[in-house]
Amino acid sequence: MLDPIVRSGVLPVPAVSAAVIRGDRILMVRRRNPPNKGMLALPGGKVEAGESLQQAATRELPEETGVIAAPRRILTAIDLFDHDEAGLLRMHFVIVVVQMEWQGGVEAAADDATELRWMDLEALEQGDGEVCDSALHVARRVLAEAMTAENALKPD
Repeated sequence: MLDPIVRSGVLPVPAVSAAVIRGDRILMVRRRNPPNKGMLALPGGKVEAGESLQQAATRELPEETGVIAAPRRILTAIDLFDHDEAGLLRMHFVIVVVQMEWQGGVEAAADDATELRWMDLEALEQGDGEVCDSALHVARRVLAEAMTAENALKPD
């Protein structure tokens, strides 16, 4: 049986986030709307009917950022719950994070993003709470993997 706080008629919404790495930095956007309004997060949005997760990430990324990238792999899935002041569930997103390879584009915050920022691991760690927890967790993992792969390619 569901908790009374959850029985609000809200259905889970499928969404994607794009984890785009360029060098030693990951792309983050400041969100204009809930959930995580005003916070830095991975760019992304809702999956449209008939669209694959990779197609959704490929479409959403330039809509929010102007960045063009190619999907590489599914990284993880995250439940994101947003509650109102009374504690009632307002939104439930099931966000699938797609790792993407940066290809170019004309960078500009648009749609749901008010700012975009390329952040390295040090900047993420010094974010003073402005990076949402789920994005911070994913960004740490992706940047660590990218640095490990880059180091493996360096000659001895």
